[in-house]
Amino acid sequence: MASGMTINPASCLDLGSLMGPVLVFGGPYSNLAATQAMQQVARQQGIPPERVICTGDLVAYCAQPQATVDLIRDWGISVVMGNCEESLASGAADCGCGFDADSACSLLSVQWYRFASHQLSLTDKRWMAALPRQLRFSLRGQRFTVVHGSLSRINEFVFASSDQRVKQQQLVEANTDVMIGGHCGVPFGQSLANGYWLNSGVIGMPANDGSADGWYLLLTPDPAGGITASWHRLAYDVAASAAAMLSAGLDTPYVQALQNGRWPSTDILPERETQATGQRLAVPELPIKLCR
Repeated sequence: MASGMTINPASCLDLGSLMGPVLVFGGPYSNLAATQAMQQVARQQGIPPERVICTGDLVAYCAQPQATVDLIRDWGISVVMGNCEESLASGAADCGCGFDADSACSLLSVQWYRFASHQLSLTDKRWMAALPRQLRFSLRGQRFTVVHGSLSRINEFVFASSDQRVKQQQLVEANTDVMIGGHCGVPFGQSLANGYWLNSGVIGMPANDGSADGWYLLLTPDPAGGITASWHRLAYDVAASAAAMLSAGLDTPYVQALQNGRWPSTDILPERETQATGQRLAVPELPIKLCR
């Protein structure tokens, strides 16, 4: 581990009770144009930085890691530590994404991880080391917990098709009504026996649905006293991000993925999500009601 970068494995930040819509997004992935577009959406919606949350992995596949981190830090929003932040802060040899050894995803990660590690300042790596692994807040009496992968593992892939019993158990362990994750890259909302599991989606790469759009989540208090979770596409200057990758020497399959909306590998996907490759994604609104 690099000097001066001790990471608190139990760190949790409580944002308290929030009033008004909350915007949640994940995976900027060094995609500056997408991050700029996300910031513009927040401004257009009138959502201040204290009600904007990123689920982590600021830095990954794309070509502008330092500029992306600079924007996020200047914006002043809340950020959960992702596995990429954890790895970069600790000087790890790889991204810690949870890919199987020698899988296509693992092999493809080598180039961008090395590039990002060399690009980022020591100051920013130290900032990453201090990020919380969980964020908590309340909205309309509901308790929310935001993680990167899952409550138990920072790089766990939790999909819509993942075991609902495990999700429910993690809600109980976290003493929360709603869990929000990132990491898996595919947005979804799910009502469980007692509570909800949401994934905000990511903005820096498509959701493997044949569209170049990113995704983000809005939590909006409704007039009836509840909350509506709604997922939205994020359009941005994809050509600029692809050109930046080529200019930086990152001529990887992720350049094509940005443009055609299909991941270069589906190694990490369960069968249901694999079968949905290239099918335009639609995530219905989910009403969130008081669980207690």
